[in-house]
Amino acid sequence: MNDTTIRDVRILESQALLSPDEMAEQYPVTEAAANTVMMGREEVQRILRREDDRFLVIVGPCSIHDVDSAIEYATRLAELRKKYADRMCIVMRVYFEKPRTTVGWRGLIMDPGLDQTSDIPRGLRLAREILVKVNELGLPCGSEMLDPIVPQYTSDLVSWASIGARTTESQTHREMASGLSMPVGFKNATDGDVQIAVNAILSSRQSHSFIGITREGSACVLQTLGNPDSHLILRGGKKGTNYDRDSVENAVSLLKKAGVRPSIIVDCSHGNSQKMPENQIGVLMEIIRLRNDADAPLRPLCGCMIESFLETGCQPISADPADLKKGLSITDPCLGWDMTVSALAEAYKLLGETFHSVPVPAQKKDGSSV
Repeated sequence: MNDTTIRDVRILESQALLSPDEMAEQYPVTEAAANTVMMGREEVQRILRREDDRFLVIVGPCSIHDVDSAIEYATRLAELRKKYADRMCIVMRVYFEKPRTTVGWRGLIMDPGLDQTSDIPRGLRLAREILVKVNELGLPCGSEMLDPIVPQYTSDLVSWASIGARTTESQTHREMASGLSMPVGFKNATDGDVQIAVNAILSSRQSHSFIGITREGSACVLQTLGNPDSHLILRGGKKGTNYDRDSVENAVSLLKKAGVRPSIIVDCSHGNSQKMPENQIGVLMEIIRLRNDADAPLRPLCGCMIESFLETGCQPISADPADLKKGLSITDPCLGWDMTVSALAEAYKLLGETFHSVPVPAQKKDGSSV
């Protein structure tokens, strides 16, 4: 019997792909970019270990879909990184992969033409091109790791990585994170469950063996050391926000119970903003106030994530990508540049202050004070 009758019966076609090494030869890591990557990793690591008291700010588009807009944004953000360097460590959010609840655009790597042609070789080339250019500006990059093979093509240019809410429970992603060369944050589940992320952190800190590919593109077994800088990202969920004091203290308690020194980043978007981009500003200010509260210090609040682009809001993908407005997200709505500048300026001021908490009177069901 011909084995084609039982093998690949639902595969339409296969396409050869350059190995990670071959791709890197086409878009090499320059000395300037390499220096930025190493500097960014060390800074983030020190903040998470609380050896550096600055506030980590991972800010940028929900997703990258246009090279020119991404580089324009990065050029502007690089100046803010320098301006606020004494109190903030600014890392650009450079996301190329999008997990989907059902279907939809899967990101620049998987569909760079925005036309469902899935020109993945071109997407990988564009991703490396953008990462090299952003790092050459002296601006470290942060990105979500979704497809387990993609990091072999991009991770040498990434200083911080995240595992999304839909994949935090995945054993594949926990194993992958255990071998990544940069700090990795795990988001709580979409329903708000934080314990799942705590379990992921514990798993990723251990050594694992799994099937992957070498830099030369050959199948292999990879054995990892474990990632000591895996940490928690609070992103809210279907049940509401989780950046308030009680939610943060509960997360700290869960991490300590698991034997993990707490390091927490708050995602100002997603469930914590209820998908309203302007709400991210209030979230940002509140977590800095909690962090600064001298009477109840929450130093495990190490930083935040903000979705921001050149323009406020978002737009649907049009039949002709040339019709898309420049600098406007095609996935989640983002803060525009002017609001981002204002928010970071205010955050910088708050980071230089110390607050003393004022007890809030308990209330009866009718709203009156007890």
